[in-house]
Formats: sequence, C-alpha cells, structure tokens
Amino acid sequence: MIEVSVKDLYRQWLNDPVVDDETKAELRALEGQEKEIEDRFYRDLEFGTGGLRGVIGAGTNRMNRYTVGRASQGLAQYVNSLGTASPSVAIAYDSRHRSPEFALEAALVLAANGVKAYVFESLRPTPELSFAVRHLGASAGIVITASHNPPEYNGYKVYGPDGGQIVPDAAEKVMAQIAAVDSFRDVKRIERSNAEAEGKLVWIGKDIDEKYIQAVVEASPNPGVVRAAEQAGVSLRIVYTPLHGSGNLPVRQALAAAGFRDVRVVAEQELPDPQFSTVKSPNPEERDAFELAIRVAEAEGADLLLGTDPDCDRVGAVVKDADGKYTVLNGNQTGALIAEYIMENLSARNAMPKNPAVIKTIVTSELGAEVARHYGAAVLNTLTGFKYIGEKMTEFERTGEHSFVFGYEESYGYLAGTYARDKDAVVASLLIAEACIYWKRQGLTLYDVLQRLYERHGFYLETLESRTLKGKDGLQKMREMMDEWRRNSPAAAAGVQITEKLDYMQDVHGLPLENVLKFLLADGSWFCLRPSGTEPKIKMYFGVKGANNEDARNKLDSLVSDVMSRIDAAI
Repeated sequence: MIEVSVKDLYRQWLNDPVVDDETKAELRALEGQEKEIEDRFYRDLEFGTGGLRGVIGAGTNRMNRYTVGRASQGLAQYVNSLGTASPSVAIAYDSRHRSPEFALEAALVLAANGVKAYVFESLRPTPELSFAVRHLGASAGIVITASHNPPEYNGYKVYGPDGGQIVPDAAEKVMAQIAAVDSFRDVKRIERSNAEAEGKLVWIGKDIDEKYIQAVVEASPNPGVVRAAEQAGVSLRIVYTPLHGSGNLPVRQALAAAGFRDVRVVAEQELPDPQFSTVKSPNPEERDAFELAIRVAEAEGADLLLGTDPDCDRVGAVVKDADGKYTVLNGNQTGALIAEYIMENLSARNAMPKNPAVIKTIVTSELGAEVARHYGAAVLNTLTGFKYIGEKMTEFERTGEHSFVFGYEESYGYLAGTYARDKDAVVASLLIAEACIYWKRQGLTLYDVLQRLYERHGFYLETLESRTLKGKDGLQKMREMMDEWRRNSPAAAAGVQITEKLDYMQDVHGLPLENVLKFLLADGSWFCLRPSGTEPKIKMYFGVKGANNEDARNKLDSLVSDVMSRIDAAI
C-alpha cells in the first residue's frame, strides 16, 4: 500500500487551487495506480551531478511548472541572500519538451523576486550559458535540459557566478531555500508583460552568440592550422550531426570561423526535435546515434564525423581505422588526442603557459594524464562531474597555482580556454577537427596518432557498465549494494590483489564527500562503483593497462566479468 504521506501529497495537488486543471486531470487519471502515484510523490527531485532531472509530468518527483517554479523561488531566495546590489540570472534551454515554457516560468518567478532574468530568445548550448553568466556578470545561471536522457525527461541545472555548475556547498544552500518553500502559494510570479516592462525580463541572443564563438575560436592552440593545411593542398571533409539539439548553428559557426569549409550536416537530424525521432538515444557515446552520419560519411568520403548531444556540452567523434572503416572513439581516446594536439602545438610555439595543468576525473583514463606529463604539465583529479573541473579552474584563477590548459572526463566532455566553466562540445568539435587536419597534413589519421600514443605511453583500455534500478526500491537497492561493497570489500579481482580501496565518503585527497568506491589493483588496473546523480543507475567503471592491445583486452574482460558477476548476483 502507498504510505499515507504520499497519498496526502497526491491529494494536496488535487485540491490545491494554484494547480491548474490540466495537471489535476493528469493526476485524476492515476486513481488506483498506486505504484505510479508512489513514484511521482515519494520524494522531491534532488540535486545530483546535473541539478534537477526527471520525467516530465505531475508530481513532486517529476519535472513540471510547479517543481520548476518552486526551485526558482528557492534559487531567487538564495541569490537575494548573497546581498548582491543588482542580482541577475542568465537562462538557456535546449530542444526538449517544455524547455521554453520551463525557462520562462523560471524567469517570471525570479523577476517577481526582484532578480533580473536574462533569457536566450531560442535554444542555445549549455556551454554558451556558462559563458553568458561570466560575460554578463550574473549572480547565477539556469539551463533547462536533460542532456542525453530519453525524450520523456527534462532537467534544471544551476550555475554559480563563475559560470560553473554549483558544487555541493552551494547546492545544499539552494536546496535549503527550496525546502523552505512549503506551498505553491509561496512561489511568487509576475506576468511576462510586466516583467518585460520593468526590465526584469531581458531577452538575449546575437550579441552573446558572436562573443561566445569568438572566445571558442581563440581557444585554439594553433590558430593558423587550417590555412596552413590548405596552402599545402590538404583539406578536410566533415560530417556533423547535432542529433536534433542545440549544437547545429554554433558548431557550424565555430568551424566556419576557423576556416573549415567542407562541413556536411546530416539533414534528418539537423532540426530540433524533442522526440529525437531518428535515434534510440541522442547520446554521442552510442554508435547507434551515428548510424545516419556514417551512411552520409561513406557516401561523401568524409575524414571525420562529429555528433553533439541535445544541449551540446558533449561530443563524439568517428574516424577511419587501419582498415578504412569508421570507428567511434570513446571519450578517453578523444580526450587523449585533444590533449596531445593542444600540448604538442603549445610546446612547438613556445606558448605553454606557466605551471600548466590538465584536469580530469577519477574515472577517466590515465592515457591523457600520461600525455600531459610528457609535456611537463601537472595532472589533477576531481570527482565525477564537470562542475568540479570548473571549480578547480576558478581556484587556479584565484591562487595562480596553475594555468589551466585542458579539462575532460570520460563521458565525452571537454574544455579548453577559460571563457567558460563547463564542458563545451563546440570548442571540442573545433579542436578535434583542427587535430584531424593538422595530422592529415603529416600523413596521419587520428586513429594513427592514437596508436602512436599507445606505443609511447602504454595500451590503456577502459569500459563502463551500468545497471538500471528505478524508483524507490531501486534507490534502496543501490544504497544496500554500496554498503555491502564497503563492508565486505574483496581482497582480489580477476585474480589480481586489490592494493587500495578509496572510499570517497571519507576524506580522499581533500575531495568533497561522495558515494563512490574505487579499487586499485596491483597490476595498475582499477574499477569504480558509483550511483549516478542524474539517472536511476549504478555505474561501474573499469580501467587497465596492458603490454599490447590483446593483453589489455584480456585484462579488461577478466576484470569486468569478475566484478559484474558479484554486482548482478546482488540485483
């Protein structure tokens, strides 16, 4: 049976005069569906690595105008508590269902609380929001997006004044303010016409776009690389798919500004589509997302394929392998290649900054770290989530301890340049294309260069496994699994001794506390268990280093098999 508190919440929504008739009709249609009602009301949406994220629909555990309004009321109260003379928030959104409506709802609540809302007049990439917060001197930022989640999802990501996603300390303060909003009647809201007339709702667009693209292009370590290649008779043919998201215009604009002229867009996936109707998932980590792009590439003889997710903060790259077949690079491989391109060119131009640093996450491959160290750069590890990389960048800016050169994570997120504090698929697309034409001029493909990196630094292989555990029962199961691995950690995995257990719920290298376990093995392999902060999943990351590709593959297969047998036995 459903708990009384859940039933009470359900009835409160049905009887609340603030809740509109359409929402109430949706709820009445659920009468007798106790499991569904429980899933919608057993909790409030919580901030994870990406802020609020959930299925669109009525309920406290859903994305709707009321949960967005309540979150915005809490954010407004938090921003006003900072004592800023003229508080403001920049807002962007992507192509998902209800994104424009949720963005406007947030703006009108902020405006009613005396906080100016700068809102993009149409969909924009998440990294441009990060840039806009910094450029406008805003107190905070919001992006309405659910990244690569299925079409039924949307989300609400909050950014701090540095342009980075808010980290746990700030998130807890925002959540405390949200929790203090007891009723929808406590959510202040102003009409759009009044907000515009009072200057509390300001629409932004082209001017920010131009400055953002300029900042992206200026992040190149070799600004003349395209022109130099063309003068040598070398050109590049690129196929690009925005996967129905917000990357279509900015990615093409950045590539054009850098000199790339031969860019073919996958027509079926060019325009915004909240259903993402041509793919199973709008996720550039999945080869299926590139099916149409690969067909175009094969017909056109393309050198490079690029695909960005709906909010254009992550990018996947597809290149030809040794047999001439198109292969999807994983996030670790792409990150290592971008790092090599940046570091090699900065070194060649004597443009390496003082005390250079590359930042990556604890579940990201060591290959990119080895590349960075090869060129004399420091390597810093953060928890999973680009907000921690952005936090380190801001720390460098304050202390001068290091100069940021490149940041990346295995989940296809990359950033070069200091104009933003979040991963940026626009600059990453540009850098991948530049790297491709740079090495093509030398008679090398990106695949060739990757093999060269393996020969130089070792054959690193990684993979990710996940298990979906939905609803209240799923959350409890994930907690139990993590507790069990803490209490009864194995002494070995795949026949190799485990030399160290890193429990990030304890103090590890001064990092924030998080429910993550990482196990280090005697042969340099590792694996990590982490409940997702944005999806109902528990994720298992694996990494090995081998003497050659076959050795690394055998090590990885054995490690995954051993660990996942224990994981699956517990589900």
